[in-house]
Amino acid sequence: MRILSIESSCDETAAAVVEDGRKVLSSVVYTQIEEHRKYGGVVPEIASRRHVEHMVDVVEEAIRQASMTKEELDAIAVTAAPGLIGAVLVGVNFAKGLALSLGKPLIPVHHIRGHVAANYLTHPELTPPFLCLIVSGGHSHIAQVLDYTHYHIIGRTRDDAAGEAFDKAARCLGFPYPGGVELDRISHEGDPHRYQLPTPKIDTPYDFSFSGLKTAVVNMTHNAQQKGETIDVKDMAASFCCKVTDILWGRFEKAAEDLGATSVALAGGVSANSWLRARAQERCAQKGWKLYLPELKLCGDNAAMIGSQAYYEFQAGNLAGMDLNGRPYMELDDHF
Repeated sequence: MRILSIESSCDETAAAVVEDGRKVLSSVVYTQIEEHRKYGGVVPEIASRRHVEHMVDVVEEAIRQASMTKEELDAIAVTAAPGLIGAVLVGVNFAKGLALSLGKPLIPVHHIRGHVAANYLTHPELTPPFLCLIVSGGHSHIAQVLDYTHYHIIGRTRDDAAGEAFDKAARCLGFPYPGGVELDRISHEGDPHRYQLPTPKIDTPYDFSFSGLKTAVVNMTHNAQQKGETIDVKDMAASFCCKVTDILWGRFEKAAEDLGATSVALAGGVSANSWLRARAQERCAQKGWKLYLPELKLCGDNAAMIGSQAYYEFQAGNLAGMDLNGRPYMELDDHF
């Protein structure tokens, strides 16, 4: 089954053709990073307008690269939640029109489920159940993937997502948007023990909090500037990356131990972080756990992961009609 999938939940206009949930026939991503960089973050109205301008070209290129015609597609899939609502609606309405004109099934996909499914493309042998740490710019979850379309959330962030904390800390240290990538890169030149950053206290064993940690970096940086002192950016980057990794993996490892999970995965944009990947590989090797990491190019937003998840949503009968609407928020374990 060959599915054309569309992703437009934030600032990437993406389309892909995926076969049977595991084989990527094409994947096209138009990114708006350079345009949003001058504002220090994504401007929702600009993002929506650019999706409108580039959607047709991106979709046509995905079909062309798959060496097929649109009539040969078996279904149309689209990210319908969560995300910037204006951006989501561009993809949803385009997908609805395309599905209607071609007489093809329409498959709504939860964006975060798509991030989990990126692992199915990287590891064709992977099947549920497994425990997944999902970490991105807008989400931080620990979830049991019970089967391809059923999940149980056992932990989540109480405030900021880890990716958001990365970008805001990076901005404070002088890195342009998106700063998380640059923070990761330069951190390997610094001392992770130079700055003593706080570990947020949470009264539940698997939840996260990053707001206070982000604020600590901001306050330390501003206080140093007021005193005429200089923060060593490389050391602060290393200290911050190390602390976030301690928090994320520490909670995730405890969850895996408590639940008896021996098959674990990472997903989301922050799963590309080199500190987190290295910690996961080291600890899983020590414990004898099977670890699944998405290919780096599939960590960020893309349509191939949406096409992968769409295949399993289709098999489960989770289809939509022309009344499908986009949603800015939606729980991972909810259904359209």
